[in-house]
Amino acid sequence: MSTNKKNRLFKINNKFLSDDEFYFIAEIGHNHQGDLDKAKTLFKLAKQSGANAVKLQKRDNASLYTKAFFNEKYDNRNSYGPTYGLHREALEFGKEEYKELKKYSKELGIDFFATPFDINSVKFLSELDMPAYKLASADLKNTILQSEVAKLKKPVFLSTGGGNMDDVKRARDNIVKYNENLSILHCTASYPVEIKDMNLNVIKTYLKEFPNNVIGLSDHENGIDAASVAYMLGARVFEKHFTLNRSFKGTDHAFSLEPLGLEKVIRNLKRIPKILGSYEKKILKSENKPLFKMQKSIVTNKKLKVGHILSKNDLEIKSPGGGLPPYKIDFFIGKKLKKNIGLEEFVFEEDVD
Repeated sequence: MSTNKKNRLFKINNKFLSDDEFYFIAEIGHNHQGDLDKAKTLFKLAKQSGANAVKLQKRDNASLYTKAFFNEKYDNRNSYGPTYGLHREALEFGKEEYKELKKYSKELGIDFFATPFDINSVKFLSELDMPAYKLASADLKNTILQSEVAKLKKPVFLSTGGGNMDDVKRARDNIVKYNENLSILHCTASYPVEIKDMNLNVIKTYLKEFPNNVIGLSDHENGIDAASVAYMLGARVFEKHFTLNRSFKGTDHAFSLEPLGLEKVIRNLKRIPKILGSYEKKILKSENKPLFKMQKSIVTNKKLKVGHILSKNDLEIKSPGGGLPPYKIDFFIGKKLKKNIGLEEFVFEEDVD
């Protein structure tokens, strides 16, 4: 039985997400490495893999970070600049890149939006008329940013890592004051997350606690298993980090999916409703041919003449199928044959008195 109720509504780009569907977000973040062509390639491959949306991250680094943090030395194999701020700046797209990517996503037929990390980035994205917004786990307690996003009246995806139930309820209540078109995503804000910290049963808690919201999973598992389990628990929105190559320079690549992995996880999700199938236990047409060779039937073990009284010594159980099943053998004991039957022939109910 469905774990989502009919009153769970979420609308994006004039489409309603039903309980029989799912919505998959390929989280590119800054895995494009500041390269517009790489970003376009990721968009194209995400579409080919079956994703519904691609997502970037947007930061106004100068206003987001304290000067001390912006200027903090950042010297490691993943660095794109000598300080943390300059590292982040090297990965940031401006308005022209976003306009180009918005145009390209429309050509591909895939939704494109971003996660704003600060108020200036909310304004930046709103001027581009993004179809939706994602709020990161880092802003689960940032009611100011949440309100600014919610007031835009666009679909909102809320990640809930790094908080407790009170934090999630506070964020949810804050957002729905302005905008009820909200999907709440279970998340563990570690990268990658260890299996023991996934706690996917929280999805069931969310389904009970938030009966009007579509529930999902922002998945940082280093693999493709969690999404299918989450679907079975009731999740219908999925987010997964996506890259061209897991060995690329940058902290997110190592736990992201490459194109083949993304294709597989989406393929697996699409299979689930078909795998679940019917609630009725019945014999299927597809079972008849293979079982004919393996099933057993009641047959005679000798030639028998009309009028013969059958005993267990006259009958055996052998393959193939097509005759009467073994559980009916007692029906024939003591019955009189109405016709001659040859060796190893089927015996049917109409053959006896």
